[in-house]
Amino acid sequence: MARPENGHQARLLGLLRDDGPRSRAELGDVVQLSRSKLAVELDRLIELGMVESAGLAASRGGRRSGIVRLSSRLRFAGIDIGATSIDVAVTNGEMEILGHLAEPCDVRRGPEAVLERALELLGKLREQGLYEEIHGAGVGVPGPVSFREGVPVAPPIMPGWDRYPVREVVSRELGCPVLVDNDVNIMALGELHAGLARSVEDFLLVKIGTGIGCGIVVNSAIYRGVSGCAGDIGHIRVDDDGPVCACGNIGCLEAYFGGAALARDALVAARSARSPFLAERLAEAGEVTAADVAAAAQAGDPVAVEMIREGGRRVGQVLASLVSFFNPGLVIIAGGVAGLGHTLLAEIRSVVYRRSAPLATGNLPIVLSELESTAGVIGAARMISDQVFSTA
Repeated sequence: MARPENGHQARLLGLLRDDGPRSRAELGDVVQLSRSKLAVELDRLIELGMVESAGLAASRGGRRSGIVRLSSRLRFAGIDIGATSIDVAVTNGEMEILGHLAEPCDVRRGPEAVLERALELLGKLREQGLYEEIHGAGVGVPGPVSFREGVPVAPPIMPGWDRYPVREVVSRELGCPVLVDNDVNIMALGELHAGLARSVEDFLLVKIGTGIGCGIVVNSAIYRGVSGCAGDIGHIRVDDDGPVCACGNIGCLEAYFGGAALARDALVAARSARSPFLAERLAEAGEVTAADVAAAAQAGDPVAVEMIREGGRRVGQVLASLVSFFNPGLVIIAGGVAGLGHTLLAEIRSVVYRRSAPLATGNLPIVLSELESTAGVIGAARMISDQVFSTA
């Protein structure tokens, strides 16, 4: 697919993506180009097949201005691989989801099996007539990523994925540009584009799923750090005498809370019969999960409620330090374990507001994500559209 030829064209594409169809007059007001220069750039984008005309706008007192929008043929794919699930979606140029499929999948099956399944799900969306060609794909994985190389790097919960050429493999299969990032970063981009962070330039997204991670957004862009592992808060040590973490260290936040830690603690509570609710679930299913803890808490089980509160306190302790250090305008709590809801949120808020500097928390909302399972796929599509709509 063609790429924009200069910065003016790239900015016009970004505006049409983020704000939808606009009249030429409105675009001229925003980009501050002369009418003739704007016409040249838009007409060139139409020639390149990236933009198309869409009728006439209401009159502003003179001749009616033409409306332009991104090409209706544009299609982006978002692939969000979690520790226990796959989500795939196809969007149009404005990042509106046209089709979305999800299913359970264990990332420990390895890259070949997991990526093959993700591409099969994308193929099902093609069979539904949602696209003829994908113009770019974004992929999120639940571990550290070298963004420059498009490969996971020593991911603790992804055996067999270290340095696997995810970008190269997916690009070859789809025949389009591909970018790969940590799953938390793509969720943060999803919130930036379509969620509660649309009007916030600096925020943190804390994902509490099987593990715990943090997406850091600065000036409306993901901050990845020098080697791509910024935000790996799940492996901040919170107790020198704590349990062994999946990363091999002792007392990490993730070893205390997250889906895996909750399932471990729930199993202990079920076997000891401290929680009759969880003991019954164990007898029925042969295992207990973080979802069972949520169900137990909703049923008023005091052991489950205390497990959630204790986890919220641990997360709040780490987050309080981050808030004082980074001074974000918003904190979003997301991920599967965020489904534990307001009991968890209340505990996190209580600790952060109590322990962080008053100046940092005076106007700081701490909220649950409203995008749920779509944040990752929207963010993945947004990530690759940034590249496709750039001149680089």
